[in-house]
Amino acid sequence: MSNKDGNKDSVKPAAVPDTSAARVAGIAALVSLFSFFYYFQHSDLLLYGDAVAHINIARRVFDSRTPGLLQLGTVWLPLPHLLMIPFIFVDSMWQKGVGGSIPSMIAYVFAVVGIFRLVRGALNTDLRTKPAADIGAWAAAFAFGANPNLIYMQATAMTESLYLALFIWAVVYFSEFIRSQRSSPEGTDELSPALQRGVRREEGSKSRRDDRILTGTALLRCAGCLAAAELTRYDGWFLAGALGAAVVIIALRRWQDRALRAAAVKFLLAIAVAPVLWLAYNAAVYGDALAFANSPYSAQGIEQRVHAPNPAFHNVGVAAIYFLKSAQLNLAEGNWGRFWLAAAILALAIGAWRLRPQSAAWVLLFLWVPLLFYALSIAYGSVLVHVSTWWPFAIFNQRYGLQLLPMFAVSAGMLTASVFLLSARGRHSGKLTALMFALVVASYASVWRAGPPCLQEAQRQWATRSPLNSSVQQIVARLPRRARFLMDISEHVGIMEQAGIPLRQVVNSEDHRPWKRPSDPDGLWEHTLADPPRYVDFVIAFDGDVVSQRVNRTDLFELTEIHATGQPHAHIYSTQVAPNQPR
Repeated sequence: MSNKDGNKDSVKPAAVPDTSAARVAGIAALVSLFSFFYYFQHSDLLLYGDAVAHINIARRVFDSRTPGLLQLGTVWLPLPHLLMIPFIFVDSMWQKGVGGSIPSMIAYVFAVVGIFRLVRGALNTDLRTKPAADIGAWAAAFAFGANPNLIYMQATAMTESLYLALFIWAVVYFSEFIRSQRSSPEGTDELSPALQRGVRREEGSKSRRDDRILTGTALLRCAGCLAAAELTRYDGWFLAGALGAAVVIIALRRWQDRALRAAAVKFLLAIAVAPVLWLAYNAAVYGDALAFANSPYSAQGIEQRVHAPNPAFHNVGVAAIYFLKSAQLNLAEGNWGRFWLAAAILALAIGAWRLRPQSAAWVLLFLWVPLLFYALSIAYGSVLVHVSTWWPFAIFNQRYGLQLLPMFAVSAGMLTASVFLLSARGRHSGKLTALMFALVVASYASVWRAGPPCLQEAQRQWATRSPLNSSVQQIVARLPRRARFLMDISEHVGIMEQAGIPLRQVVNSEDHRPWKRPSDPDGLWEHTLADPPRYVDFVIAFDGDVVSQRVNRTDLFELTEIHATGQPHAHIYSTQVAPNQPR
C-alpha cells in the first residue's frame, strides 16, 4: 500500500533476489568445504573433548548395549546429537569426526545467508537506498563468514555453528514480522477516519488477509527457530524469553488486531514447548527437573571439580567485560579488537541518528542478548570464561565469545552502508567502502597470524588428554576385535572411537537406568560392576572414576598400568585366568 508521500516501495520490505542469496550461499559453501578439508588433513576435527563427546552421544543412540533415546543423557541438549545421527552410521565417519562436522557446516552456510538477509532487509527498508543496503549486507556477511574462529568451529562437531544459525534466523524472521506490522492496514491509525476507510477499501479484504498470513508466517518461523535453538544451547532459552517479552508487548499494544493476538499465542506456546519437554524429561528419567544443571558434568559440577578461579564471581559488570574481551579476541589480536567495539558503538549511534524511531532496525538490538546472558551466567551460573590477556592468563571457553559475532558483523555492515550512503554524493564512496573491507581483512589477518584462539584452546585440550588416551587406545586396539569391555566412558570415550571398538561392546555408566533410585540392582551396569567375568572380557579403570571405585576385583588380573603426566593412572584388567593374546 502507499504511504502518505505516495511512495509504495518505502514501506514494503525489499525481497532479497534469489541470485544474491545463491551467491552468498555458494561462497559460504566453498569456504566451509575448503576449511573442512584443511582441518581434516591436519587431524583437527576432534581436538575438543566436547566434540568427541557430542559424536559419541549421538552414536550411543543406536550403538550401545542399551540403545535408545535415553542414551542422549542430560546436561547437553539433544538437537545437535539427533542431527548428527544420520551421518555417523558409517564407522569411518564416526571415527574421523566427519559425521559431526556435516550439520555444523550446513548451519554455517545458513548463518552467513541469514546475516546477509537480516542486514539487507533492515537497511533497505529503513535507509531506502538499495545500493547502500546491498553493500552493507555483503560487508556483514563477509565479516561474519570470514571470521577465523568460526571457520574452524564450523568444521567440528561443536554446537556453536548450529546455534548461531538458529539465533540469526530467529532475529531475521522477527525483523520481518515487525516490518509486516508496519505495512499492514492496522498501521494507518494516524490518518483521518475518512482516509482510513478509503485505505481499507483500496486494499480490500485480500490485502488484509495477505497481511495476516505474512504476520503469522514470519512469527511462527521465528518461533520454530527459537524452539530449535532452545534444544541446542541454553542460550536459546534466554533469547526466547527476550523475544517472547517483545511479542507480548507488541500484542498488548495492538490488542484489537485478532490475527496478531492469535499469532502471538501460537508463538508463545511454541517457544514454551521445548523447555517444558526438557524439564519433564529430566524429571521423569533422572528424578530431578534440573538434573542438567546439577549433574557432575554441568557447569556447576565442572567448576566444583576443577576449582578454576572465576575473576567475575558474583560481579555482573566484570563478567560482561570478560565476555566482551573474549568476543574481541575472537575477532582480532591486540588493539584491533577496539576497532570492532568502536564499530559496534558507532553503528548504534548511527542507527539512533539516521534510522526512523518507528523502523524495524531496533530488532537488531536482540543481537546484544548474549552479552546479558553470559554476564549473568559467568557471575552467578558457574560458567567460566578465561582470556589469555587477563588474569588468570589462560584460554578457557574462548569460543563463547563467538555468540557476539552476529552483532559485530551486523554493526560492520551497518557502518559500511552508512559510510557509503553519506559519501554517495562525493567521489570517494568506493574508496571508503573498500577501506572498511580492508579493516576487516587486516583484523582477521592478525588472528590468522597469531592462531585462532578457539583452535589454540582445542589444541591445548588435545595435548592434555592425548598422551593417556593414545596409550590406552594402542593397547585396546591390539586386544581381540570382538572383546567386551567395562569402562566409564564419560571422560575417555574417544579411546573406543579411535580404536574402532563399537560402543555396543562396552558396558558403561550410560547402561544404568537413571530412574531407578538410589541404585539399579537389576541393571546391566551394576551387574557388571559386581561380577565382571560374567559380562565382559576386559575392564578399563581410571583412578577416581566409578569403575575404579566400585568394580569387584576378585577375579580380575591386571595386564598393565599406564601413567601420563597430569592425568589419572589407567589400569587394564583381564577377566580371564589366561587372557587372550593380543591379535
